[in-house]
Amino acid sequence: MAAADFQIDDGGSGLTLRLIGDWSATELGRVSGRLDDALRERSVEAVDLTDLGRFDTAGALALVQASHCTLPPKAWTQRPEAGRTYALVEKLERESAGPPPQTSAWVRAFGKIGRGIYDIAAEATLSMAFLGRLVLAGGTAIRHPGRIRWAAWFSQAERAGLDAIPIIAVTNFFIGAVIAYLGANLLTQFGAGVFTVQLVAVAVLREFAVVITSVLLAGRSSSSFAAEIGSMRMNQEVDAMQVMGVNPFQALVIPRLAAMLVMLPLLTFIGMVAGMFGGMLVTWSELGYGPAFFIQRVSEDPKMSTHLMVGLIKAPVFAVVVAAIGCRQGMAVAGDVESLGRRVTAAVVQAIFAIIFLDAVFAMIFLELNL
Repeated sequence: MAAADFQIDDGGSGLTLRLIGDWSATELGRVSGRLDDALRERSVEAVDLTDLGRFDTAGALALVQASHCTLPPKAWTQRPEAGRTYALVEKLERESAGPPPQTSAWVRAFGKIGRGIYDIAAEATLSMAFLGRLVLAGGTAIRHPGRIRWAAWFSQAERAGLDAIPIIAVTNFFIGAVIAYLGANLLTQFGAGVFTVQLVAVAVLREFAVVITSVLLAGRSSSSFAAEIGSMRMNQEVDAMQVMGVNPFQALVIPRLAAMLVMLPLLTFIGMVAGMFGGMLVTWSELGYGPAFFIQRVSEDPKMSTHLMVGLIKAPVFAVVVAAIGCRQGMAVAGDVESLGRRVTAAVVQAIFAIIFLDAVFAMIFLELNL
């Protein structure tokens, strides 16, 4: 085996290209670049194949791609099989599509913006369609309570609600403690440390308990709903249920929605108690206000019941958002694992975003209502 090489003889009748060695994929090396430089702005009139060894499509492509190197058919009379290989490669290279046109950065940027807007509109349309089917399935469950799968409801309530009590209580406990630390540190500078109790109560009852609980369930339960239903979609279990005459919304979505509607207000209340307990311990240790004083300050404030009501009113709405988004993304899973991963991630991100957005909307509504 000899490495590919060439010589160019500049005779009176034109250039003669002499091919030397094996012009194959394993022996080409850098000869293609050297040939391209040697034949730049020059044309070949004849080819000497006396010293040519093996010749395959890689060697033919190197000749075809050389600048202005279009070898005439009569040049291959010494090696007709090599000529046929060259002719085939030359035809394919000539007929192949050229490189895609280069677009400017502005065009690409506007294209990405357009695709993003289209994706948002398509996602909104599919979400509205899912919401319509969810309302119909909920109405059917209310009209025909005998068809309700109570075992699935209680199972989902245990997994999505009762099993989440420890993490909900611990997280809200530390949130209440942090609020109390900040209030004690700032308010004592103005001689108003006693109002730390009201700060903890208002923040925990009105905002933090329901928001933190909903965000935790968005990461815990919404992703679980999307993964469970999505895996069933991948395994075609949902299609099998439809073939057997079982409504997937009644069997998969409604139990999860009902469980979340029941358990999120309960978990929110537990989070309120845990947050208040954490704030009470901090005010006791930092400011010296005992539990009796803390409870008295909270119970004597007539607005505390309003703050409690505001927090609990948000809980069912957030429950619907967490459950619906998780089930919606699960139902949208295609038949591959990559789609499952994207939908689970989208379920968590969309649920958290919706919770924060709706909390801001509730804040404006209650501000207008003077609550």
